[in-house]
Amino acid sequence: MKLLNKFPTFWNRTRKPQQRITEGSNVTRPGSTIILSQPQRFGIGLDDYMTAIRNAENVDFTQRVKLYDIYSESLMDPHLFSVVQKRKSGVLGRKIEFRRNGVADDKVNVQISSPWFLRFLEDALDAQYWGFTLVQFYINEKGWIDYYLVPRKHIDPVLNIIKKRQSDVTGESFDEYADLLMIRGKEPLGILARTAPYVIYKRGTIGDWAQLAEIFGRPIRKYTYDAADPEARNATLDAASSQGGASVFLCPDGTTLEFVEPGNLSGSSEMYSSLTDRYNAEMSKAVLGNTLTTEASETGTQALGTVHNKVEQALIEQDALAILNLLNYDMTDQFAALGINTAGGEFVYMEEVDPEQVKTRAELLEKAVNAFNLPMDDDYLYEQLNIERPDNYEQLKAEMEEKKKAENPFAQTMQPLDNSKNPQQPQNRSHSFFADAPHSDGALDW
Repeated sequence: MKLLNKFPTFWNRTRKPQQRITEGSNVTRPGSTIILSQPQRFGIGLDDYMTAIRNAENVDFTQRVKLYDIYSESLMDPHLFSVVQKRKSGVLGRKIEFRRNGVADDKVNVQISSPWFLRFLEDALDAQYWGFTLVQFYINEKGWIDYYLVPRKHIDPVLNIIKKRQSDVTGESFDEYADLLMIRGKEPLGILARTAPYVIYKRGTIGDWAQLAEIFGRPIRKYTYDAADPEARNATLDAASSQGGASVFLCPDGTTLEFVEPGNLSGSSEMYSSLTDRYNAEMSKAVLGNTLTTEASETGTQALGTVHNKVEQALIEQDALAILNLLNYDMTDQFAALGINTAGGEFVYMEEVDPEQVKTRAELLEKAVNAFNLPMDDDYLYEQLNIERPDNYEQLKAEMEEKKKAENPFAQTMQPLDNSKNPQQPQNRSHSFFADAPHSDGALDW
């Protein structure tokens, strides 16, 4: 049954396929389709975030410029960047193959093995964090598939238009360009809308923490001088400035300088540390659905960590399925226009074999055959042990039987089991797959 289309495709074959979206600035390439502007960085507060959310959710004229500047700045946070990359790497680390009737199609696989494909998958996954991704496909001068990622600040995903300048309220319709693919995330504003406030809080908290360390983390030098001697004051200032950057106080003789420190300075430092850890934990939950796979916890146990890891893997599996749906359903028109025939085939993830799992599986199968005498089909054993069945399997099987009879002449006089009297009695063909156990009492002479 065909899965529902989660990523709507905007496609118009009647438009000119050679029309491409170009970008530039007011100085370089002023006639470009998109005129880029420098993003706003640093100095972003919670008021800016709330205003950006309201502008993005405006029903009549949605404006996401400020919001996407905040997103871009949020990803400068090392913790948020690392958890986002951790979730995406669970999909990007898998190998994808195109198969037709169960056989790999080399013509298609050559294209998806090129560098553009991995970049495209990462940009497609970013739709979950930014709300959407819009790309335009084309064939580059070397004959490979490539694409252009349209800057999100120049896109109105509600009216489906591309704006020349990011502050415009009108623009060109998606239908004006061929080979466009719109990839929408599950949430209209993306996951980064949930994490941005914690990045803002965290940055302010760390700034206050650094100020606390700067003021109270180093000893303060106190100098006294004769108020009636101006030269003494100048000499004291010269001496203080040449002895490092710690705080310095100059007091005339006869004055009193008193420092009032916080009641619990170590407790204040612990408060800042706890707040920072809490912000990181909230960001981890928003992206990965858990905290124990990224941070150690005093109360965390191995069982709880296993549960958290299952939650994270479930989210990664959803992302992986969304990528397959995108390739197998939404991109069929794009591949066809680019000269890549994907009709009658499908994109699948190549199953990676874990040697330890194969070893454990082989031990269990051997015990099932030799200890419990369970009948097993040879094809099943080849599949479970991840062994490729040889083309001349029947010939090799017959030679092994002849060799076995030659080594054990008593087997020639034994009558084969007649299953005709009991047709429901299964044949145990696995004895021909696993070798017989040694009959000697001593060690094998290898």
